[in-house]
Amino acid sequence: MPEPQKPAAKGDKAAAAPADKKEKPAEEEEHVPGEDPQMSELTGLFVVKPESVTATKGKDITFVAKVDSSNLLRKPAMKWLKGKWLDLGSKAGKHLQFKETYDRNTKIYTYEMSIIKVVDGDAGGYRCEVTSKDKCDSCTFEVTVQAVQEEQQDNILEAFKRSGDAGEDAGDLDFSALLKKREKKQQVVQEEVDVWEILKAAKPCDYEKIAFEYGITDLRGMLKRLKKMKKVEPKKSDAFLRKLDSAYSVDKGKRIQLSVEVADPNAQVKWLKNGQEIKPSAKYVFESVGNKRTLTINKCNLSDDAAYECVVGEEKSFTEVFVKEPPVTITKLLDDVHTVVGEKVEFEVEVSEEGASVRWMKDGVELNRETAGSKYRFKKDGKRHILIINEATKEDIGMYYAFTNGGESKAELEVEDKELEVLQSIADLTVKSAEQAVFKCEVSDEKVTGKWFKDGVEVQPSDRIKMTHIGRIHKLTIDDVKASDAGDYTFVPDGYALSLSAKLNFLEIKIDYVPRQDPPKIHLDTSGTGNKNTITVVAGNKLRLDVEITGEPAPTVCWMKGDQVVAEAEGRVRVETRKTLSSFVIEGAEKPDEGHYSITVTNPAGEDKAELFIKIVDVPNPPENVKCTSVGEDSAMITWDPPAFDGGVPVKGYLMERKKVGSSRWTKLNFDVYESTTYEAKKMIEGVLYEMRVFAVNGIGISQPSTNSKPFMPIAPTSEPTRLMVDDVTDTTCALKWRPPEKIGAGGIDGYIIEYCKEGSDNWVQANEEPVGKNQYRVKGLPVGEKMLFRVVAVNIAGRSPPATLSQAVTIREIMENPKIRLPRHLRTKLISLVGEKVNLVIPFQGKPRPVVTWFKDGIPLEDKTVGTRTSEVDTILFIRSTERAHSGKYTLSVQIENMSDSADIHIQVVEKPGPPIAVHVTEVWGFNAALEWKPPKDDGNCDIIGYTIEKADMKTKEWFMVYEHNRRPSCTVSDLVMGNEYSFRVFSENICGLSDEPGISKNTAIITKTGLAYKPPPFKEKDISSSPKFTAPLVDRSVVAGYATAISCAVRGHPKPKIIWMKNNMIIGEDPKYLMQNKQGVLTLNIRKPSLFDGGRYSCRAINDLGQDEVQCKLEVRVVQEKGEEAKK
Repeated sequence: MPEPQKPAAKGDKAAAAPADKKEKPAEEEEHVPGEDPQMSELTGLFVVKPESVTATKGKDITFVAKVDSSNLLRKPAMKWLKGKWLDLGSKAGKHLQFKETYDRNTKIYTYEMSIIKVVDGDAGGYRCEVTSKDKCDSCTFEVTVQAVQEEQQDNILEAFKRSGDAGEDAGDLDFSALLKKREKKQQVVQEEVDVWEILKAAKPCDYEKIAFEYGITDLRGMLKRLKKMKKVEPKKSDAFLRKLDSAYSVDKGKRIQLSVEVADPNAQVKWLKNGQEIKPSAKYVFESVGNKRTLTINKCNLSDDAAYECVVGEEKSFTEVFVKEPPVTITKLLDDVHTVVGEKVEFEVEVSEEGASVRWMKDGVELNRETAGSKYRFKKDGKRHILIINEATKEDIGMYYAFTNGGESKAELEVEDKELEVLQSIADLTVKSAEQAVFKCEVSDEKVTGKWFKDGVEVQPSDRIKMTHIGRIHKLTIDDVKASDAGDYTFVPDGYALSLSAKLNFLEIKIDYVPRQDPPKIHLDTSGTGNKNTITVVAGNKLRLDVEITGEPAPTVCWMKGDQVVAEAEGRVRVETRKTLSSFVIEGAEKPDEGHYSITVTNPAGEDKAELFIKIVDVPNPPENVKCTSVGEDSAMITWDPPAFDGGVPVKGYLMERKKVGSSRWTKLNFDVYESTTYEAKKMIEGVLYEMRVFAVNGIGISQPSTNSKPFMPIAPTSEPTRLMVDDVTDTTCALKWRPPEKIGAGGIDGYIIEYCKEGSDNWVQANEEPVGKNQYRVKGLPVGEKMLFRVVAVNIAGRSPPATLSQAVTIREIMENPKIRLPRHLRTKLISLVGEKVNLVIPFQGKPRPVVTWFKDGIPLEDKTVGTRTSEVDTILFIRSTERAHSGKYTLSVQIENMSDSADIHIQVVEKPGPPIAVHVTEVWGFNAALEWKPPKDDGNCDIIGYTIEKADMKTKEWFMVYEHNRRPSCTVSDLVMGNEYSFRVFSENICGLSDEPGISKNTAIITKTGLAYKPPPFKEKDISSSPKFTAPLVDRSVVAGYATAISCAVRGHPKPKIIWMKNNMIIGEDPKYLMQNKQGVLTLNIRKPSLFDGGRYSCRAINDLGQDEVQCKLEVRVVQEKGEEAKK
């Protein structure tokens, strides 16, 4: 037996050490079968790679991989794979555990995979892959599982007495540790016997006897090893030329083809899936072409992951199909949540496929239905997966993750203590004796209870005093008000450091005896409203001002706002008058109701007047001009302007909210009022667009939200542009070019700004108003002869990058350069083109300032409209869309700058096939030879004739045969002619384009005769070949399957050609499209398209000519194949 491999590490865990220097680099690793080659660039991202280890069964083992992310733009994604394609991320649980950590100082990600209590099934090849945008790296390692090592056995046979190879029975019967030690008896040395050779040569029925004889108790382990030792020679298949592969792999939703080659092209095959026969359908398509049999499976899903067989007769070919499920990606990320204690929280994520599995984790701890209890609920709605926290607490603060096998998303939950919000405060009341006083307030939480106090003493309920709590509204009702009820009333919510206070004013009515003529008097009490004669009302509330009036006789009351009289009528603003009381009422106070009011009372005894000012206060207007002034890597500076109207009450501060663009969920940034108009928002994700809005808060309440700020992205500016250089300089301009920055970031680049200044000056001038998107720019309007410095900065949403500055100043002066033509090498010789082809010649040149370009043909300026030219600053183009022979000639290109010039000649020759030779004739015939002569063609195709091709033809057969090819002279001698034949000749001319389209044919012929020999042929007697029709191959009875096209055939001979008649049940088959009748040189075929049960019967074929007739017939049976299910029912 082979020695077991030693474990790589001792103890419960074995950590993989850094990869050895001799290990293959990731680029040289072999491609794993079944996997698509990686399209990303292979780079050395791994700092530490997992190593192959040998694990002890039942122990734990941990593999460690470290990735350097200092040069990566995004977080790398790690995958742990086993075998070809099995993603271990979907198998995470108690047996497989994964861990990920990140060191911000070294920027190294550490990934760990732990296998808890290793079993035999964990053995095999593993692979870990790390990808980040266009970079990737991978490494492979092996895991070998061995049983717990025991002391080495002296005899190899003793190793099979309940050894580790017995699987589940390992060690069950090994009680040797319980036995008492005794002296070892002297054993007789016996000759060693190789029991394995005996077992291999023995019959299976003798295994048990041999095992008993040699003391082998672990029979199962023995049979397992014996099976491995026997080499099974592959049996050569008689039915298959090529069998199925051992396994196939296909992506979910794709198509796969399984094909075999059979020895018999007419053999029928059956396809089985998990032992069940497959029927042809739209999903399973069978094809049979020659010896090849193909099964096509369309739109593969997980149910197609099975074992397949192809059966031919008694032989079978097996394979397995593995369906790979594509990774599930996250299409909608999680949003951060900021809430208060007791509120319901929902984290929602959307994935790419319905029914996908999503794992939820909190701070590295997995959340599932078993461990979450009633605290968390998990909800699935199509592609949407929702994690619900019923009542948030401080313990729920943390980072929440959603994982799929193809992506992840995270969001932060912040929970703060809940603050009670006052929706409506209690107001001061002024009431008279025996009237009712009602104090009412409204808070945000309907579950909050509270207590009422008067002058610091708790109010106790009685028949006259009642306290109610309905929803969010708390009321204190005092019936039959007395003078003792006046005072300060306070409502204190339980559990909150908050109190609401108001004052109850008792209006005492004094009755004095006065004479009949008593001047009117206004008794107006505004002492509880702050400023004298100023009444403050919250917008939307009701104002009722009761004013007592005395006087005899009863005075007339007039209320006025400014110069307008307030009418006594039904309406929102009205006056209600009783005998000694006038009430001024405003229902739902509005801002226009603010102003100076006066009340005038008159009677015959006199007049009295009082003035007051009603002030309407409200929540402030929303803040204005909310904008982001600057951004950082994870922060942004937000500013805004105070509201245009503060609601009549000073603004206490502001509340801020933010959200991600595209999301509908706003996150509160502060619960305490923030007084400044500048705020730094933090804890944002770089590269994500955000929006902000602000609320203003005064003593009345909270304003409506401001308009959303323009979207902004927390991101740092890019690094400086690289490789800035001067491309060209003129008297007033300078062309610059550069490369993009090395570090761009998630915000990208909006463009570049170019600046210049004179040497020795710091006054930089911006050359472009708007950022340019290209990596080059020409600065114009520069002073001639000055030395200028240039710099370029990249601009994105985060601002300007550091500048890239030229190291030396540039003198603004035109650089003179002599004209020079750079003629391409292939144009230095004659250019030959076929008639009708396209010519497009690009000829570069140089020179400053820009040279003047002129084209000539044969020394004359080019004016041909069919020849086009186009010239740029660095090259010129000559193009002809369709060449003609007239375009041949010498073309001259001239470039000139003032009195300096350069020129180049280009020779173009347009050619085509030549015409035929002329005057072809036979000049002499002797023996078996003939001499030919001709003249060159009139049209040589504008190039030299390089030869001729001569062909001969017998006047009897008229078939042409080549005699000479590439003959250079206009004459030749044709030999080896056949005696008694007459020959004609034709000649083709040839140039570089090929042979002429038409030949020149000889005007006379050459007759080969032999003197003194005359042949007298015997008279020809025509043989009579007439015969009556006779079938040489009969029709054969057939049994066919309904729905499959079939054909019946026979063969007939006869002269003259017989007429063929097909019949079914003695009825002539007419022009029925179901039947196709064919006759190929006496072989007769009747094709029947998709026969049914009605097409069965007796078919006959009759052949008739003038000499007689013959007939053959057969029986055709059409059967219907029944499904297995239907047969079972029957």
